[in-house]
Amino acid sequence: MKRTGPTPLMAIALAGLVVGFLIDVASAATGRPTFVPPVSMAASLAAIGIVVVALAWPIRQVTKGTGRRRVDPFVAMRVAVLAKASALSGALFLGGGLGILLYVTTRTVQPHTASLWLVIGTAGGAAVLLAGGLVAEHFCTLPPDKPEEERQNDTGGLHA
Repeated sequence: MKRTGPTPLMAIALAGLVVGFLIDVASAATGRPTFVPPVSMAASLAAIGIVVVALAWPIRQVTKGTGRRRVDPFVAMRVAVLAKASALSGALFLGGGLGILLYVTTRTVQPHTASLWLVIGTAGGAAVLLAGGLVAEHFCTLPPDKPEEERQNDTGGLHA
């Protein structure tokens, strides 16, 4: 499994931004109230990001050589997949939160301060989820088998 690069994260965040903006535009156009995320959404996203890092910490200890217990490779792979999913969903929620924030701030009518802070909190919680997923994914990577100097000096057993 390859580590998550910046291109898919930016593409998913952009898609979330567009969808979040268009959902609020469609709600306002049909006379419905715009979407304001609840407080629990921001807290849940941030808590999930912290839990993912906490799950990856024992794996990091083993890969660095400071861990005393063995880690089941299936558990390590599940944590790595959870970390990747957290990074991708964090990018999606961050884009959605920024899309809603963009819509709310570009309106001629000033929004309530409470609803503005809820949207900012959701984007912040999504950023914590994104960062937690990326950090946990980094924790789950194995170090290279040989140092770089040994690889360059190694001729593959052939002598010239």
